[in-house]
Amino acid sequence: MANPIVKPFWDAPTGSWQYVFHDPDTMKGAIIDPVLDFDPLAGATSTANAQKILTYVQDAGIEVVWVLDTHPHADHFSATPWLAEKLGARTGIGAQVVGVQQLWKNIYNLPDDFPVDGSQWDHLFADGEEFMVGDVPVKVTFSPGHTLASITYVAGDAAFVHDTLMMPDSGSSRADFPGGSSKALYDSIQAILALPDSTRVFVGHDYAPDGRDAACEATVAAHKASNIHFRDDPSEEAYRAVRDARDQTLPLPKLMLAALQINIRGGRLPEAEDNGRSYLKLPMNYFVSR
Repeated sequence: MANPIVKPFWDAPTGSWQYVFHDPDTMKGAIIDPVLDFDPLAGATSTANAQKILTYVQDAGIEVVWVLDTHPHADHFSATPWLAEKLGARTGIGAQVVGVQQLWKNIYNLPDDFPVDGSQWDHLFADGEEFMVGDVPVKVTFSPGHTLASITYVAGDAAFVHDTLMMPDSGSSRADFPGGSSKALYDSIQAILALPDSTRVFVGHDYAPDGRDAACEATVAAHKASNIHFRDDPSEEAYRAVRDARDQTLPLPKLMLAALQINIRGGRLPEAEDNGRSYLKLPMNYFVSR
């Protein structure tokens, strides 16, 4: 079994981590959760983040075979289709994405013919499914709670958990989005913490508390020892009380209502209207202000 080399890419405006991992022997690799840049004031997208990733894999000689999403993101647009087209790679996400698509299709009141079958990706991974990236074995595990479709990719000794755990000094991610559940999140995190202590855990966001530099990696052992939500091995009831109380104080992500329209389409803009332009829509007064 080979362990991957992991290269993180930081997007400061959204506090997001993006990753490339590859097998150093075969030089086959995968991209996880790439960001498509979006200026909400201008309504403009761009590919600065994605271009950095593209340049890196081309310069390093990595053959990208997958561009992977962990879930449909609420805080940034996905650059998955742009990179997959540039690199000739397949795209994938967890099979439960169909539930998120149906949920947000209803929220946005999308047309009846909007597909909610996950066909915007090349492959929908089942819970427990395994595949190879070169000689690196990758196992997919459902990690619901933050969303009902969240998954973890365990590639060799590296676990890409995105919005499930945060860095140890930030604890865990929120569970109050539509389809979220603090109970499911607790169970998902327990499964991650049951991985070998040496497993490298790569998170999807970091907001650098107390002015420290942004960070993306800690071992399972480090989370067990110092994660502020799990170091005392809380009961499910105790964890949920802390998580639910915290979530009640959090505003919705600034880009959520824009991002989900893109990301339930696999990272694509809505179909252009008769003037050749795409448009986003807001579900007015659906969410209660906090």
